[in-house]
Amino acid sequence: MKIGLALGSGAARGWAHVGVLRALSEFGLKPDVIAGTSVGALVGAAYLTDQLEELKQFAMGFGMLDTIKLLDLTLSRGGLVSVEKAYERFRNEHTDIAIESLPIPFAAVATDLSTGKEVWLREGHLLDVVRASAAIPGMFPAVPYQNMWLADGALVNPVPVSLCRALGAEVVIAINLNGDLSQMPRLSKAQLGPVNVSLPEHPIEGTADAEMPARPIPKPLAKLAAKLNEVGENARQQIQARFAKPPRPPAPGILEVMASSVDIMQDRITRSRLAGEPPDVLITPRIGHIGILEFERAEELIQLGYTAAIAMRPAVELAMVR
Repeated sequence: MKIGLALGSGAARGWAHVGVLRALSEFGLKPDVIAGTSVGALVGAAYLTDQLEELKQFAMGFGMLDTIKLLDLTLSRGGLVSVEKAYERFRNEHTDIAIESLPIPFAAVATDLSTGKEVWLREGHLLDVVRASAAIPGMFPAVPYQNMWLADGALVNPVPVSLCRALGAEVVIAINLNGDLSQMPRLSKAQLGPVNVSLPEHPIEGTADAEMPARPIPKPLAKLAAKLNEVGENARQQIQARFAKPPRPPAPGILEVMASSVDIMQDRITRSRLAGEPPDVLITPRIGHIGILEFERAEELIQLGYTAAIAMRPAVELAMVR
């Protein structure tokens, strides 16, 4: 029986894959095939080249400043991130190979930008394949490959169960990083302009004539006037609270809009694909509260991935003995 791992997309949330793979290793599970999309392809490549621990140490030492250093502010290459800065650090004798030479079958999902079709990358240079699969639109530039321009595989297949089965897997364990998304706060609906409601704040008995001396007010009338003033003030405050324009929330920045858009896209596509191509075991870490660009939260993500896999141990062990 061949067991396959389908490692899903999720950008920074992909560090959770490291925790999941650690737990699966503790279960004694050794996959026969691996398919990855986007960051899932990156982690899968690290796993198959015995560099998962190095990737873990890199992730845990990666901070917000490191993320900023990756930015290509010229925007001249089709993305916000410099590919050289992002991937060259992973180039070594272990990764400078063709994926056909890996110990078990491995493939990644990418998207052909000209046709929108899903592309399965089953041969080629390992780092180039990972780059193509993880080319998030707007963040990373598209990658040329066999007369195509390839972008992030999450556009078409965020959790590559189908590819895993195509590689020969009889039992598929899938890791979905998009199943617990907490969206960014939505912009409030358009508000009507402020309604200016002003009630007189002077005493109800009116304004005294400057040329006439003030007349003493009988005590019963003074009490009535004070009571009416109190009622009027309460009414004024309630009306202003009812019709006052609420403060407008700050507009989201470009990275926030991009991140939330990718979240929504991945969530909708993942639901559709998994409904039609369900895996035998689905592991879904509770990581929706962490943004796809929060790479500095690697330690938390790794632990959450590990915890999610531990919780699914009975299902994993049952699948392994079919």
